[in-house]
Amino acid sequence: MFDMMGMMGKVKELQEKMQQAQGELQYLTATAESGGGLVKATANGQRRLLKLEIDESLLTPQDRDMLADLVVAAVNKVMEDVGEQAKQELKSKTSGLLPNLPGLDLSNFGL
Repeated sequence: MFDMMGMMGKVKELQEKMQQAQGELQYLTATAESGGGLVKATANGQRRLLKLEIDESLLTPQDRDMLADLVVAAVNKVMEDVGEQAKQELKSKTSGLLPNLPGLDLSNFGL
């Protein structure tokens, strides 16, 4: 028989754990680079860009378009990397709180 009260308790516990884990994501960081390290982007688990490093050799008018492309590539890569790390962190913090339900999508919790 389905235990609705037990399930509601698990949902509340899951919500509390998710809020705690999401708060901790600010301390999770990742760095990605493009152009062989000429552009480096660092972001946190809340998908906020923290730092952007650009090699001085790219700061010329003739490299303007290439610089823009390298910045976009580095930022996209770091956001992808840190997003995956954040998902894994949230998954590990909330494992075992809910049964494995087919179709259950926790993406509404910020990822």
